[in-house]
Amino acid sequence: MTNKQDITALEQAIADAHRTLDAGALEALYHPDFLLLQPDGAHEGKADVIAAFRSGERAWQSAEVDEIEVRLAGDTAVAVGRWRARGRNRDVEFDYAARFLSVWTREGERWRNLAYTATEIV
Repeated sequence: MTNKQDITALEQAIADAHRTLDAGALEALYHPDFLLLQPDGAHEGKADVIAAFRSGERAWQSAEVDEIEVRLAGDTAVAVGRWRARGRNRDVEFDYAARFLSVWTREGERWRNLAYTATEIV
């Protein structure tokens, strides 16, 4: 039985993996059909995101999540929270806060992140 704290811990693990550039951790946390929807409407699949981490296109000085609320519905969990990060994505420096929506799916006893999107906040 999974509870809301389990999903919150998984969101923290994703933030930790961003900060430490741990592509292996992201590989394990992301579902094979993972979809990242960027604020500009562009989207990337799991392979694209993992490749960007391994290539050095992304670098993070800080990454943290808080204010997480989780809704559970069977084998689906939706997390909404606040993401704060500073670093570089390709050639663009960033320092921002965002609200995120993160969708998780359970396969057996394992939860994996299926989709993620964020909107910058001030």
